[in-house]
Amino acid sequence: VAEPPKQREFGRLNVSGMVTSKRYIRELVEGGFVDGWDDPRLPTLKGLRRRGVTPEGLRRFMQEVGMLRGSSTVDAAMLDHFIRQDLKDKSVAVMAVLNPLKVVITNYPKDQVEILHLNHSDADPMLGGRDVPFSGELYIEREDFMEHPVPGFHRLFPGSEVRLKGAYYLKCHHAVKDPVTGEVIELQCTYDPETKSGTGFSGRKVKSTIHWVSAAHGIPAEIRLYGSLLKDAVSVAESDNDWAELVSPDSRIIFRQAIMEPWMKNASQDVKYQFIRQGYFCLDPKELSGPVQVFNRIVSLKDSWKREASR
Repeated sequence: VAEPPKQREFGRLNVSGMVTSKRYIRELVEGGFVDGWDDPRLPTLKGLRRRGVTPEGLRRFMQEVGMLRGSSTVDAAMLDHFIRQDLKDKSVAVMAVLNPLKVVITNYPKDQVEILHLNHSDADPMLGGRDVPFSGELYIEREDFMEHPVPGFHRLFPGSEVRLKGAYYLKCHHAVKDPVTGEVIELQCTYDPETKSGTGFSGRKVKSTIHWVSAAHGIPAEIRLYGSLLKDAVSVAESDNDWAELVSPDSRIIFRQAIMEPWMKNASQDVKYQFIRQGYFCLDPKELSGPVQVFNRIVSLKDSWKREASR
């Protein structure tokens, strides 16, 4: 006698900030609110693949959630946690400046170029390393400078000193401003040649380390940061959704003037990269033939779900 058939029922799994209904996704696509069915903000397989999410990270997430009979909503931070856990041991750490601010090191020998060796991973030297050029003109993140620092700000401001990743101590002396807009366009700084990384210098301590890219050697890139598609605390109704009001304007932020270290000129679509202090990134497979490389952020370095789970 044949075994009678069995029926298993399970509820819809929703993820906060995401639209999982196929009907609603179609409305978003046809309305032009997202960049097609493979938009990295969508939970479609094409979208997740384009964003750079790994199958292993998804599998770990689903194992943790399990099968639920009723409909449920899981915090997106939990999905990000498992993606991040999968990427941390298999990605290559490099330096990329998303919003560049120029730094001129006034006491560095003019036209000198120094080659520094940086490991692909601080945690695992076995992953190898690469050569990075250092010169008297650099780019740093604009957010790493504050002319009038707030309490607790330990990066660059007039009179402060930081370490440049894998290089030297850098001291800020003066900020050059655009005469029309008043915007800071350049920092005048000095370096201390005795503080080179790896020499064992211990004469004084600094509270912050920032990343950088040599101005003469960096390569241009476009970098896209993806976040929650929906605004915080919004709910999707059963019908008549006003997507213009529901979709967050910050769900995709594009940096078109980003600068990366020259080693990234030969970046591979098969490799995931950790942009130091920024998150995990991959080449956008849809933009490989463009004039500059385009990188999508897979997930940030912040792990809010892990902190919440530990409370």
